[in-house]
Amino acid sequence: MPTSGKICVAGCGRMGEPMLAALLAGGFQAKGFDIRTPESYGKFAEHMADQPADIPTDTGILISVVRDVPQTEDLLFGDQGFIKRLNSLKYLIVSSTVSPRYINDLKTRIGNIQLIDAPMSGAAIAAQEARLSFMLGGPEQDIFTLMPLFKTMGRHFHHMGDTGAGMTAKVLNNLIAAGSVALTRTALDWAQDAGLGEQKLLDLIHTSSGQNWFASGFEEIEFSNDGIEPDNSIGLLKKDVEAAMDAAPTGANTELAQAVINRVLALKPR
Repeated sequence: MPTSGKICVAGCGRMGEPMLAALLAGGFQAKGFDIRTPESYGKFAEHMADQPADIPTDTGILISVVRDVPQTEDLLFGDQGFIKRLNSLKYLIVSSTVSPRYINDLKTRIGNIQLIDAPMSGAAIAAQEARLSFMLGGPEQDIFTLMPLFKTMGRHFHHMGDTGAGMTAKVLNNLIAAGSVALTRTALDWAQDAGLGEQKLLDLIHTSSGQNWFASGFEEIEFSNDGIEPDNSIGLLKKDVEAAMDAAPTGANTELAQAVINRVLALKPR
């Protein structure tokens, strides 16, 4: 276990809450922070806080799983102000999916705190089963030091390079993932119109050239049949594609990425 002090998981929603649960089960001194009241977490209430003052100031590791850049800014520098409040903080681990450009800028703003970008993949089911895939960016020695945490929450670990590399890999991965969602849902809609059985088509896709993670996990992925909402997983996919576009090389053709966003925006509940 790292010797960097206590751990705070900030943003205990569909991903952050099971990550906190995995750390607690692994014997770590972890506490969750969220704007939801602790009582709403049931058996985890004693491990939750909704006020920054309730997070120990000797916390050494902050894992941010908040939704986006504005929430990250509020957590670190705004009303919650964890960067100044947690005066023993050694590691800031950003597991939210944000623009790699933001990560590179953030690195210059947090002083001597080591920034690790550690976005994850696998949806809520993988978080609940502690088998997330982490894409890691940061110095090799720091990744080695923190690996016991990641191994408690996940199963696959990809150290992509220095700070920012993990986030770059994540937004590119999610660009492909969003394309899979958009095209699979389109194919299922067209199949329904043609009178094809949905499960038969999904079984075919799983063993054929159209195979993709979304179609193969359709029955398990919690947002398979959702329409887009600002705060649901479909809405997060849109955000992630926009983060990939923000990090696109100068002069890159982003027409296909924009087409994916347009299709995701058109998704309705099934």
